[in-house]
Amino acid sequence: MRQARRFVAVLVGVVALASGLVYAQYDRGYYSEGNGGAIRRFATPPEMVGAVYSVGVYPMYPPQLAAGEGREDVQSYCSTCHSARYITMQPALPPGAWTAEVNKMVKVMGAGIPEEAQAVIIKYLLEHYTAGTRKR
Repeated sequence: MRQARRFVAVLVGVVALASGLVYAQYDRGYYSEGNGGAIRRFATPPEMVGAVYSVGVYPMYPPQLAAGEGREDVQSYCSTCHSARYITMQPALPPGAWTAEVNKMVKVMGAGIPEEAQAVIIKYLLEHYTAGTRKR
């Protein structure tokens, strides 16, 4: 019985040592004698004669809010938390939804918009970004 336990203990020790050595080799990147730890890549294709490789600048057009009374208030107050793209990417919302959105921004999100400016912003959004007034 004692010999069986000793045998199991030695076997567990040998397995643990072998696992440690294999992990150490793996961790260092030595996967086999042939590659010496190098990572091999596919061969790059040959260049084609007369080929033109170029990429132009990716256009980053900032969205423009519709012109009208209240645009400056929207840009100054709303842009402190998000870009104008957040407004222009919305679907054409019904009038009540824009009022609710502005109220949510003030009461829930903590936007510091004075009450007079809130009314101007809501009026602007209703004039330019509802289903009946949206230009796009």
